Amino acid sequence: MNIELQIDDLVLHGFAYGDRYLIGAAIEREMTRLFAERGAPPLLARGGDFSRLDGGTFEAAPGAKAETIGAQVAQKVYGGLNR
Repeated sequence: MNIELQIDDLVLHGFAYGDRYLIGAAIEREMTRLFAERGAPPLLARGGDFSRLDGGTFEAAPGAKAETIGAQVAQKVYGGLNR
């Protein structure tokens, strides 16, 4: 199964502007890992097409690295696809 996931806008509050590309790359890596290990969530497997997904919230430890933040975001997005 080929899946194309496109995130047009990702809104993150409270993070350094300069970290946006690092966070974005970390999200992409973690989403790839999650899809490879767990497969497509039912919403996407049924051909889901939607304009908005609320992945919820998470807390990042003070001084957390972009890699960690990106992984947390990806896990929330993937979780949102499983609702």
